[in-house]
Amino acid sequence: MSDKMTMRHRIMSVEREIRIKAYEIDAMGVVSNIVYVKWFEDMRHDFLDAYYPYDEMMKLNFSPILMNTDIHYRIPLTIHDKPRGFCWVRKMGRVKWEFEFEIGSDKGIHCTGTQIGGFYDIDAGRPVPIPERLQEIYREEG
Repeated sequence: MSDKMTMRHRIMSVEREIRIKAYEIDAMGVVSNIVYVKWFEDMRHDFLDAYYPYDEMMKLNFSPILMNTDIHYRIPLTIHDKPRGFCWVRKMGRVKWEFEFEIGSDKGIHCTGTQIGGFYDIDAGRPVPIPERLQEIYREEG
């Protein structure tokens, strides 16, 4: 893995080994662009498992919501590559969070991206502030 992927301080980070499957390859023999978005979502779920599990959210009838995904493709991945994914909090405000993503291998960084989201009160039908528990962790790690 490239040293570039581990040099920056990452707040509330998660890491994932990614196994490329045959059905994720397009006609050119590389990972289809849409698969990277799926991997971002997988890492966002890993983040929630680590920092604010769904069973805790559901007790309050809260759900995470996604407002924006921005993705930048760099080096194509093939089925022979062994990528790792990283996700961390870039910024956390009162009602929105921003995640940063990076997918890389020994060949370098294949893809980077960001997501913006928050939390939604299902009963009230409106966004709610970021849970204090997450804000405390963010302040401690930042």
